[in-house]
Amino acid sequence: MVLHTVPYAEGYPGHMWLDEIPAKRRRMVSLSVAALVGAATTTFGLPKPAQAATAADASTDTALGIALEGYPYPGPVHFLPVHAGAGPVRMAYMDFAPTIAANDRTVFLLHGKNFDSSYWAGPIEWLRGAGYRVVVPDQIGFNKSAKPDTEYTFEMLAANTMALADSLGLNRITVFGHSTGGMLAVRLTSIFPDRVDKLVLEDPIGLVDYRAFIEPQATETLVAAERNYTAQTYRNFIAHYFPILPPAQYEPFVTWRMRIALSAEFERFALASALTYQMIYRGPVVDLYGTLKPPVLLVAGEADQSAPLSGYATPDQRARMPRIPDAAKTMVSCIPRGRLVTYPSVGHVPHLEVAARFRGDLLGFLNGA
Repeated sequence: MVLHTVPYAEGYPGHMWLDEIPAKRRRMVSLSVAALVGAATTTFGLPKPAQAATAADASTDTALGIALEGYPYPGPVHFLPVHAGAGPVRMAYMDFAPTIAANDRTVFLLHGKNFDSSYWAGPIEWLRGAGYRVVVPDQIGFNKSAKPDTEYTFEMLAANTMALADSLGLNRITVFGHSTGGMLAVRLTSIFPDRVDKLVLEDPIGLVDYRAFIEPQATETLVAAERNYTAQTYRNFIAHYFPILPPAQYEPFVTWRMRIALSAEFERFALASALTYQMIYRGPVVDLYGTLKPPVLLVAGEADQSAPLSGYATPDQRARMPRIPDAAKTMVSCIPRGRLVTYPSVGHVPHLEVAARFRGDLLGFLNGA
């Protein structure tokens, strides 16, 4: 085990919690969609922030399909037929060749729950520039992939991810999972231990078993929470991930979510979101860390307050639940070949908040022996 803390400036604002949900749902969007859709990629790998829309700007009323149709991604999107529940569905993914001589290694980037894959633009560029092939799937139930009404499990998502690797002729891969993608990465590596050569976990959820701190919730309760978001309450929710990132750089996450709320298929999106929260709650991975065979880089922002469904915990339960950085410091000692890097004052997405430092740590780990 190696513990390494990267210094960073302190004194940044705190966070908002998921339980800040109003009684009424108001479907609002606060960015100029035209400016966003016309954007490419920029600082920290997010689409360029658009200018705030005025009340007269009709583009803010433009619905977005629940598979993010037309929403800008860092590269071409392909689809793989897979199975989820009773029927066939399509899984979206991007596949990038290295931009220098190939090192014959491939990295899979596994996204978090509330993040579309545009936020991987930075890591895609870094990894390609270091000789890696980069594959970026959108998991079933998320982003540009299908959203069936089915029971979601990490086992299903892991099987689909490895089906994608098989379709691309890849036997061994490096897996990099962020947030919910980190929880999936742990489950995937436990199921396919001989196919993962290295594992990167960026602020993974699932370092604790949430069932010990939060009472189970009905799926309809979780669907209602999705219905009840306004642009401002969803902005508050997203803001808690980013204590040091300028608001304009995470506003696109708010924009696409609130445009989806205008879609005729929104109820299907809300149900998929609720069902994937149930997957997180019902599918703990905390006992799997001690079984991980490959070298593991575990990364945590010291100011990360994220905890799925924490809004349904009592104040006492929330106070007892270990934060991601605290749980990571405990968990790394259980990982046979684990290394922990922490970033003081950084939140849930270090690859956006401290991009240059994260890039160095990531490539140092992947290129090491």
